[in-house]
Amino acid sequence: MRILIINGPNLDLLGTREPHIYGARSFEDYLAELREAFPTARIEHCQSNVEGEIVELLRKRAPDVDGLVINPGGYSHTSVAIRDTIAVLGKPVVEVHISNIHAREEFRYNTLTGSVCAGVITGFGLEGYRLAIEHLVRRF
Repeated sequence: MRILIINGPNLDLLGTREPHIYGARSFEDYLAELREAFPTARIEHCQSNVEGEIVELLRKRAPDVDGLVINPGGYSHTSVAIRDTIAVLGKPVVEVHISNIHAREEFRYNTLTGSVCAGVITGFGLEGYRLAIEHLVRRF
């Protein structure tokens, strides 16, 4: 099984960006643990701070994977383009948010992208990625 994780804006700063909200671990360190926890899955990862690049990653990489995990960051609340791309992929996508978006500013409560995903996991820190992958692995 092949799974693609796409992280959006500022998630390349995990470990140093607002550790009181996002934790003190880098995503690269956690990615190694995910790969070890799911040895039968080939887990790939990419990150972009640019909305159009995320759209291109979804379009170009989705045909080659079985499922996707996406953390669109702030774009989850604003990007019709990413939402529309997820909607036409024909692949299961799970949206992850490290922080509990419902316990933060009101503008974060709704996600445009989450409405076209298989589910949204929010507030469990980096563990949300493991939960998303577990869901995808069980589907296949």
